[in-house]
Amino acid sequence: MVIAATADSARADVLRHALVDELLAAGSITSRAVAGAFRTVPRHLFVPEVPLEQAYANDTVRTKRDEHGVTISSVSAPWLQGVMLEQAQLGPGMRCLEVGSGGYNAALMAELVGSDGEVATVDIDADVTERARRGLDAAGYGRVEVVLADAEDGVVHHAPYDRIIVTVGVWDVPPAWPAQLAVGGRIVAPLRMRGLSRSVVLVRDGDHLVSVGHEMAGFVAMQGAGAHAERLVTLHGDDVGLRFDDDRHVDVDALRAALHGPRVEVWSDVRFGAMEPFDLLFLWLATTLDRFCLLSRARTDTARELVDPASPIATPTLLSGQGFAYVTFREVDPQTQTYEFGVCAHGPDAADLAGTVIEQIRAWDREHRHGPGPRISVHPASTPAGELPAGRHIAKRHTTVTISWPDR
Repeated sequence: MVIAATADSARADVLRHALVDELLAAGSITSRAVAGAFRTVPRHLFVPEVPLEQAYANDTVRTKRDEHGVTISSVSAPWLQGVMLEQAQLGPGMRCLEVGSGGYNAALMAELVGSDGEVATVDIDADVTERARRGLDAAGYGRVEVVLADAEDGVVHHAPYDRIIVTVGVWDVPPAWPAQLAVGGRIVAPLRMRGLSRSVVLVRDGDHLVSVGHEMAGFVAMQGAGAHAERLVTLHGDDVGLRFDDDRHVDVDALRAALHGPRVEVWSDVRFGAMEPFDLLFLWLATTLDRFCLLSRARTDTARELVDPASPIATPTLLSGQGFAYVTFREVDPQTQTYEFGVCAHGPDAADLAGTVIEQIRAWDREHRHGPGPRISVHPASTPAGELPAGRHIAKRHTTVTISWPDR
């Protein structure tokens, strides 16, 4: 038993260092402090039910599903945890709150703030908090406080916090979080805007919050008072659907008929390389297109024959009353792995819809592709419209989120 445990520990060390080397090479980790935390914390103790190789893979480990098989709790992918910890810029002696528990990320935070710092992690699910407690104790992080509560209200008895890191997908920023933020503090949260999620770094600016950075991110959705479900409109069984982040009315029968009608394809002359991300194009389209939603399709042959979106999970889509148009791409040079953005459209006004989306793809390429990117601000919902910055205003329960694009 002792020999096996020693062998497992040695193997875990090798795998853990290999994972950190991978994260450094990919740019998910950029600082010595975050790399040191990842090299120190034994991730496998937080996911004891999976093999060591899976525990140290750069992937999510799903730890709980609901009655429909949907993941409701997980230990996030290391690359994303690394990105968010770099965004947060934790330092020794800081007081921190994690919203959404898994245990592992809280241990990483505890390493970064040191023995003089404090970390509390809160979750609404007793199974999750009990699991986090076991993992933290097993890994030697008993000083991390695990709180069972609805994180919509924060954790007031440890406030104010220098850093609040949210590791669940959120639709809104509840008032408790900025209220419990220390002067000069940061909130890092995967905020959903018109269906698209970004891990946004928010700092206080007077009575509101502004972004000082954001990265693409996706998380299990928040439960409790802050939950806000997307609406899915199916167009062909489970093969093709439209995802809405609001409750607007759509003529489902007309859109289903459009799907099975002729398809118009228009190409933009805007090209990109195989390794070039285009998530900011998606956010630009979410900002500029009024009747916006996301198209998703199953990974089946039937679905592929019906639609060809840029992303099978969530592709920007423009609606009309009787049709829709979505982003696609095609390979134009196999040797250099160069691709071109285009638009596929269905319905009686397909050509007009496609033209509108193509115009915005070209505008992004011309005006913002190599610019500073958008600025995201979060104002109280009571803020008069005339006091909001220019941009796309997204009304939520507690706040109005604005996406603004400064000139290049």
